[in-house]
This record gives sequence, structure tokens and C-alpha cells, in this order.
Amino acid sequence: MAEFETDYLIIGAGAVGMAFADTLLDETDAHITFVDRHAKPGGHWNDAYPFVALHQPSAFYGVNSTPLGAPEKDEVGLNKGYYSLATGGEVAAYYDNVMARRFLPSGRVDYHPMSNYLGDGRFVSILSGKESQIKIRRKTVDATYYGTSVPSTHKPKFDVEEDTRMVPPNALPQLWQTPESTPSQFVILGAGKTAMDVGVWLQQVGVEPDSITWVRPRDTWMLNRGRVQPGIEFFDETIGGQVILMRALAEAETPEDLFDRLEATEFMLRLDPETKPSMFHYPTISQGEVDILRNIRDVVRMGHVRRIEPGKMIFETAEVATAGDALYIDCTATAVERRPVVPQFQGDLITLQMIRVPQPAFSAALTAFVEANYEDDATKNSLGQPVPLPDGIDTYARANLVNMMNQFQWSQQPKIQEWMINARLDGFGETIASVAPDDAKKRALLKQFGDSAQAAIANLPKLIAQEVQQQAAE
Repeated sequence: MAEFETDYLIIGAGAVGMAFADTLLDETDAHITFVDRHAKPGGHWNDAYPFVALHQPSAFYGVNSTPLGAPEKDEVGLNKGYYSLATGGEVAAYYDNVMARRFLPSGRVDYHPMSNYLGDGRFVSILSGKESQIKIRRKTVDATYYGTSVPSTHKPKFDVEEDTRMVPPNALPQLWQTPESTPSQFVILGAGKTAMDVGVWLQQVGVEPDSITWVRPRDTWMLNRGRVQPGIEFFDETIGGQVILMRALAEAETPEDLFDRLEATEFMLRLDPETKPSMFHYPTISQGEVDILRNIRDVVRMGHVRRIEPGKMIFETAEVATAGDALYIDCTATAVERRPVVPQFQGDLITLQMIRVPQPAFSAALTAFVEANYEDDATKNSLGQPVPLPDGIDTYARANLVNMMNQFQWSQQPKIQEWMINARLDGFGETIASVAPDDAKKRALLKQFGDSAQAAIANLPKLIAQEVQQQAAE
């Protein structure tokens, strides 16, 4: 058995693990070891469908030390006028580059790909079966807690009968290889961002919207990408968007009222004006994408599909006929699982979770900064409370409350404030700090944000109490 030593053993070399390690390299002299199942760093980006892209700007994704893509706006396409969104291929290449050109040359990083972690510092090579032991001098870092799942790697929760064609989105760009088997009907299964990407892509490559059926168990609210743009030129839209959010949180009587207010101000978007969404997982989208997706008129809202047979889909209480040659596209992977929050710092274990949603990379980088600059677990945990990830709209208030509590704690720590101002992953800290003292308009908007945030804090317990009542009733 091979034996190694390290200060920090990081399980998972995806976006979260890489962001944590990058900041730890800058803040400490620690030695770091990665153990990961994939052949290359980047986690689920190695398994993603070819036409996937970030849905928030590249400007605040990746690792803190290394920009992802050029800081430029798109001039054409559905993201026109907004800062660029790296494609899946660009993101995967970026992480490969960070590992090869920053981490490994530092002499303080070891990387073991194609390996399964067994616990207690042991891991085994997937290909050779060789087991290794690592002596961990400081801590184990679990960067896999959310159990990220994508269509190409997950197991569907419904039955699919033989002679029924179902594929993950990854297979769609290869349909040109068998044009004789092009289906007359494309059936999208799932309601999340992957399903949206598929709906847009199919139409962009020539599929008529009337040939598409979309099974949406729940409709979802979506963030307007125009409200999450970095840079001083988008100050009014972005900071103004935060003012809108705080005012809605301060004035809403119910979760439904909250989302109605956010939609009225175009902070939130939805696909069907006639259907109230009940789900929210932080998808971010442009109005152009919404317009394309609204072309798909054959939407099935009968809950989750239970079984697919040639010529029909079977639901809990009904069946829906489909074409005999229909191609089903599985977009039902959960992506980020909704797991119970646990303290991030527990002795010799760090369990990485989001401490600002929806920013996993920023969260991991700041957690590494806290690990490097503060002593005891109680203090560290107070500076990084994991945010409970929303599922239904009733849990959005709680997520915002924890977000705001964390932001307040950071504001009380000068060294965290300094780090955030200079942190590329923060997205907005440098922009806010750059506002000139005599810029009355921007200063007034920042004051509105502060005043509205205080009012939101006062109202959020009422909205959260309704969440608790709803859960008790269920």
C-alpha cells in the first residue's frame, strides 16, 4: 500500500474543491491533496452536455486567482449586451489549466484522479484497484456534500420499457449521425435549467416547437440575468435589483405575494403567465430565452412520469399518448441535492456548503479564507452559516435571511471585508467600493439598499413562520 502525507485532503476536484484549494494556497503554506473520481479536474463539467453554459456571468465563477474567460460582453445571441457565459467546454478546460499551471507547479498540491475515497485517509485507484493511505496532518475537506448529479451520470426514478428511446442531453448533438432515425416528436422530461437549455437548443438547431412536448411536474421561478451583471456600468440594474429584492422581502405578506412583487419588477421571470410556479432553484435566464421557450405549447403538467412505454407516458393518475418514434430526453437529474445543513467546521472535518447562494465558488473560497485566518470552530462557523437551499417558494425567505446574516457577520470583520473587495469571485464588492464619494445617485441607491435590508430583516421571521406552518401541515 502506497503511503502519503498532506495537510488538507480534499475529496472532490470540482468547482467547490478547486475554489477552496486556490484560496488556501494563497492564504497558507499548507500542502493539499485532491482525490477525485474523474479523469480530469472540474467535477460534473466533465459529464455535462456539449451545449451547456454558465447561466451567471463567467466574471464570478471558477477560482479566485484566475479569471475565467475575457471580461467582455456578448455582442450577439440570447445573452447580447450582458457579460459572457463560458461554455461547458471552456469551463472544463479552465479547471484543467488551473490544475496544470497553478496548483501542481506550486509543489504543494498532489492530485489523484480516477480514484474512489474510502474514508479514514484511504483511497483506491478505479483502474488498477491499488489502495493508498494518506496521513492527514490537519483536516479532511468534503467538497462532495451536495452530491451533484447530471443527466449523463444519474439513474432515472421512473421505468423505461424496452424499445423506447430515451437519451441524456449529451446524445442530442450526435443525432446527425443517424438522420434516418430522426424522431417526429421530442419529449423533454424535467422542469429545471437543463430542460430549459434543451428546449432552447432544439429550436436553435431547427426543431419546430410544435414537435416538442415538455413534461414539467412543477413550473419554476427564474432570476432575470439582467439583475446579476458585474461592473460599474450595471450598477443601477444590479444594486437596484437588490433594492427591489429587499423591499419585496420587507413588504410581502406571503411567499406567493413575495414572488408576485418580484415578478412585477422583473427581478423574477416565469415561462407561462397562466401558471404560477411553485419551485425555485436559482436558475438564471434572459428574457430572450424565455421568449423562445414560450414557443413550446405542448406542456404536460401531471406530476412526475412513472413509466414510459412505446407510444405513451404513464403518470400517477393518467396516461399521455406520444408518437411511436418519440425521443425522450432525460433532464430529471437533481443537480444540487437539497441536503440538511451541517456546520462546516467540525474538528478535523470541513464540509463545504454554500454560505452565499447561488455562489458555490465564492462560498468555498471564503470558507478557505476563514479557515486560514480564524482559530476556533465556533468563530469559523459563525462566519459561514450554510444556507438552506430553497426548493419550493416557501423556503426562499429562510435562504435570504441566512444570506443576510452571513453578510452582516462579514461586514463586522475588517480582514474579510478587505478580502471581499479584492475577490474576483465576489462579483460586486469591488464595484461597490469604487463608488465615488460625490456620486450622489449611486450613494443614494446604496442607502436605499441598506434601509430596505433592515426592513426585510424585520419581516422575514413572519414569512419563515408560514414556511414552518406549511411543513407542519404536510
